[in-house]
Amino acid sequence: MNILIVGSGGREHAICESVRRSDKAQKIYCAPGNAGIASIAECVPIGAMEFEKLADFAKEHNVDLTIVGMDDPLVGGIVDVFESRNLKVFGPSKKAAILEGSKAFSKDLMKKYNIPTAAYEVFENAQEAIEYLKDAKMPVVLKADGLALGKGVLICNTYEEAKDGVKQIMEDKKFGTAGSRMVIEEFMTGREVSVLSYCDGKHIKIMPSSQDHKRALNGDKGLNTGGMGTFSPSPFYTDEVDKICKEKIYQATVDAMRSEGREFKGIIFFGLMITKEGPKVLEYNARFGDPEAQVVLPRMKTDIIDVCLACIDGSLDKIDIEFEDNAAVCVVLASDGYPVKYDKGFEITGLDKFDSNDGYYCFHAGTKFDANGKIVTNGGRVLGVTAKGNDLKDARNNAYKATAWVDFSNKYMRDDIGKAIDEA
Repeated sequence: MNILIVGSGGREHAICESVRRSDKAQKIYCAPGNAGIASIAECVPIGAMEFEKLADFAKEHNVDLTIVGMDDPLVGGIVDVFESRNLKVFGPSKKAAILEGSKAFSKDLMKKYNIPTAAYEVFENAQEAIEYLKDAKMPVVLKADGLALGKGVLICNTYEEAKDGVKQIMEDKKFGTAGSRMVIEEFMTGREVSVLSYCDGKHIKIMPSSQDHKRALNGDKGLNTGGMGTFSPSPFYTDEVDKICKEKIYQATVDAMRSEGREFKGIIFFGLMITKEGPKVLEYNARFGDPEAQVVLPRMKTDIIDVCLACIDGSLDKIDIEFEDNAAVCVVLASDGYPVKYDKGFEITGLDKFDSNDGYYCFHAGTKFDANGKIVTNGGRVLGVTAKGNDLKDARNNAYKATAWVDFSNKYMRDDIGKAIDEA
């Protein structure tokens, strides 16, 4: 089969690596891809939002399956364009991708179908939001309604902070049009866990849990980022939590979307908070998490192409999805100064030391080839160094050992990814 993957980050590199392991994959394309993906797939210079050009390419190159990695094209309707041209594509339709595309929609859905989540209110007017905050219990969480590269969330400890947050989101448009509407949510405490799942519109299959580290600095301090590292499985996702989620959250979400006429086929990412009252949904995403995919997919034993096709065909209940009984940790190597201001264009060395057969991966997120054919930095998050191990501590030791193999001028990383493992 000829496979096209849409996207250019570490998540898409992890998807490409999984597809490469399939006996069914004959030719792999990635649009637009990056310097690391180029070692697995033929990179195609078409942007992820150029739907018609991507569909033309898929037709001309006899692409049998397209896997969409990124949120923007899914929310924008790439699946609808491909399906209208009889092209097989893995991912939710525009109607279904609203689960991630609008936080107000997802919160209203959970409220309607009694799926546990934090209490909230939705606002379209900044002054009304500020008035509401005067009597709100602090801290509160402010969320831009639309897509904001994983950064459209502000946790505010005082009324003044929250008032300023409303101004940033709704008036200053810090997150662009994503802030035209805003959700104000109660602040939940507990352990945060991510669970990815495959869905075929009716059935759902859960992948192993993982846990992301969003803050830029050690100790979960600093600004929110797209993710500084992750580990899988999470020791805080117990059998008891799993049982409650299966009873109240996972299938309930799939059924709710179908009841709303928004049948969901693809990946649902459940962002969970394990509170004293039990697990609650923090957020939904409509695609693989990044960097969660970089620790979950390397552990997957089942052919990813088989799973994608089963989701598209509505036969997910007929397939068993197996994962290795081990652990994985990913440490993101970033450009110093990310996510605010950073330099790029620095040569990266040591990339040849990684061998997936030994359980070591280096997923490229922000890289490119320079004029001399050398791989250089091209973003804030540059690489995701992932390693497997017998257990979480073993995987963590392996991942940090591997970070020393790679070097570039303004290399920065957190040195406490997975430290919570010691507290479990």
